[in-house]
Amino acid sequence: MKRMSISLKIYIGLIVSLSVISAINVLLPQGAFLPMQELPASKPILAIVNAAIMLVFYGGLGLIGLNLSKKLGFTDIWDSKVSNNQRFFIPAFIGIGLGIIFIITDVILSQFHTLSPLPHPPFPTSLVASAAAGIGEEIIFRLFFISFWIWLISYVIMKKKWQNQIFYAITVLSAIVFTAGHFPAIMIFYDFNTINEIPIALMTEILILNSLLSIFAACYFRKFGLLAAIGIHFWADIVWHVIWGLFNC
Repeated sequence: MKRMSISLKIYIGLIVSLSVISAINVLLPQGAFLPMQELPASKPILAIVNAAIMLVFYGGLGLIGLNLSKKLGFTDIWDSKVSNNQRFFIPAFIGIGLGIIFIITDVILSQFHTLSPLPHPPFPTSLVASAAAGIGEEIIFRLFFISFWIWLISYVIMKKKWQNQIFYAITVLSAIVFTAGHFPAIMIFYDFNTINEIPIALMTEILILNSLLSIFAACYFRKFGLLAAIGIHFWADIVWHVIWGLFNC
C-alpha cells in the first residue's frame, strides 16, 4: 500500500483547519461585514453549511489543483529543496510589507472620496477571518485556478509550450478574478446598486490591494509552494485587517 505523502497530509490538515475556522468565523461577531438583513438560517446551521462547503467544494477543487500543479512541475506543498526561510519567514516579511503598503494606499486614496473607510471584521473575528482567507482563497485562486488554466492551455492545448509566458498571463487573470470577487461585498457594504457607483479612488484602491497580493502569492506559490502563498496572504491580512482594523473599527 502506497504511503500518503507529507504534502498530501499537510493539504488535508489545511482543508480540515479551513472547515473548522470557517465555522468558527460564522459564529463570531461580524460587525460591518454582515449585511443588515435577516439571516437565511440560524448561525449554528450556517456554520455547519459553511464548514461542509469548505470541506467538499474547496477541498475537491484544491485536490485537483494539487495534482495538476505536480504535473506542471510547480513546487510541492512540502518540498525538501525549499528551506523554512523560503517557505515561512520570507513570505511573512513580504506579507507584512504588503500590509503596510495596503495601509498607506488606504490613507492616501481615502482622501479622494467621502465614503467611510473600507470595512474590517471586529477583533477577534479579524484574526480568524485572516486565517480562513489565507488558506481558502489561496487554495481556490492559486492552487486550483492557476494550476488548472496553465495545465489546460499550456500542457493540453499548447502541448507543453510557453508555460512560463502562460503562467504570467494566468497570474494576471487570477488577480483580476480575485479583485472582481471583492466587489460584491463592497457594493453591499456601501449600498451600491451597480459597480459604476463605486468611486474611482475606491476602485483603484481595491485593484491595487488585491492585485499586489495576488501577484506575489502566485509567484511564491509556483516557486516555494502553497504554504508560502498562504503565509503572504495571512500576514498581509494580519497587518491590514487585524492591526489596521483595530484603529478603524
